Amino acid sequence: MARRDLAAANEPGRARLELEFEQPYLLGPLFGDYDRHLITIETRLGVHIAARGNRVQIEGEADSAARAREVLLGLYARLDQGHDVDAEAVEAVLGMAVQPNLEGIVHDEVASPPRVMIRTRKKTIVPRSTVQTAYMEALARDDMVFALGPAGTGKTYLAVAQAVSQLISGSVDRLILSRPAVEAGERLGFLPGDMKDKVDPYLRPLYDALYDMLPTEQVERRIASGEIEIAPIAFMRGRTLNDAFIILDEAQNTTPLQMKMFLTRFGMRSRMVVCGDPHQVDLPDPSRSGLADAVTRLTGIKSIAVVRFTAADVVRHPLVGRIVDAYEGPGA
Repeated sequence: MARRDLAAANEPGRARLELEFEQPYLLGPLFGDYDRHLITIETRLGVHIAARGNRVQIEGEADSAARAREVLLGLYARLDQGHDVDAEAVEAVLGMAVQPNLEGIVHDEVASPPRVMIRTRKKTIVPRSTVQTAYMEALARDDMVFALGPAGTGKTYLAVAQAVSQLISGSVDRLILSRPAVEAGERLGFLPGDMKDKVDPYLRPLYDALYDMLPTEQVERRIASGEIEIAPIAFMRGRTLNDAFIILDEAQNTTPLQMKMFLTRFGMRSRMVVCGDPHQVDLPDPSRSGLADAVTRLTGIKSIAVVRFTAADVVRHPLVGRIVDAYEGPGA
């Protein structure tokens, strides 16, 4: 743990905060190679950070210095709990810290043990934003979850993680992962090869997430046995999916009829997650997206949660969030 001391700077409105860390061996990964994590925090929050031994001094505007302190404490706590701290983790914690309506939330959500986490064979996943926290809670609590937002916010990744966790624990017997195979109507005939060859390129993101959660041989064995099924949405017609965790990705590219068909596949003792970005509709008539239609109809129904992500929740490279803002902001 870290001890915190506060010393007021001479200039009004500014502060000098001092932290003393009890485990110096964690400071290398906390600061990053050539202090790159400290430099990132300084640049984003407009503060100056000086480190000597196991002491760190932060100087700057009082609010910014306090936020920098919470970021460092949160990252240190992650290391102390055995989690890695990389550039993405730093950006994620900073993303929470720079939001003025989240005073104190950084320490509550990150420095203390997380309220929610997902354990799979290969990793333990903790939330990297406040909306991810709400999403992971909904995944554990609700029968059906709609996750809306831009690329890079973890919608599909966290859904696959929760699905794998429940498959491992025996809460469900199988995973059903689906998405529209072709954005504008699933026309596969022009592609070479058999049906698997035709649809696999469109389902590759789901495979990638699975391989990140389970050893390769387990993924292949479970696919061969039918415990894990990855298929385009057209393959869902006429089925009732019991004892399953069902995920629909890229749901904005379904029509209302396709969405109704998919949602009504829901069976006993099952969970369903529907992920999509309402701003990336590739249908000939974007106003006829099945995702928007379903959310309008189903919001407020018991056991159905709707979680909305924004560019502030992007956990990929920070540039992705700025690109999303540029395309979706005023004048877009």
